[in-house]
Amino acid sequence: MEILTAQSTADIKLTRNLAGRLQFTASDGKDHVGVSPVRAFPIAAPDEGFSLLNQEGRELVWINRLEDLPVTTRVLIEEELALREFMPEIQRINQVSSFATPSTWKVETDRGDTELVLKAEDHIRRLGHASLIITDSHDVNFLIRDSDQLDKHSRKLLDRFL
Repeated sequence: MEILTAQSTADIKLTRNLAGRLQFTASDGKDHVGVSPVRAFPIAAPDEGFSLLNQEGRELVWINRLEDLPVTTRVLIEEELALREFMPEIQRINQVSSFATPSTWKVETDRGDTELVLKAEDHIRRLGHASLIITDSHDVNFLIRDSDQLDKHSRKLLDRFL
């Protein structure tokens, strides 16, 4: 495994092949087709700590920070992450159908208004003091980055489930 520092990130050779898959060329010249970027800390530090994994899930390279990468490489990684990661961020909880589960929640997210079905209370997981992940009945994860920053109505509804 290679560990790329700020000085060596300019040397990273990452391209998209004709089939649209990411291809990483290691310092020894070996090509790895179909690599996947993975965030180490997707919520706490989304721009720090990345691995490029081969198709077998083995780490090929570690990248400390996205901002250290050349723009073209950074864009390729960000595009790939956007395809892999879908986690709307809840900004407001407008309505909850019931305080017993399953319940339907009407929420506003950073991607628009939607409804989610909470199957069980244990589908709300804490990530630190105020961050939460809510998994709906379709296994879509919704993020509440900081529950303390939600409006009073949203916090009141959410508190009934915590």
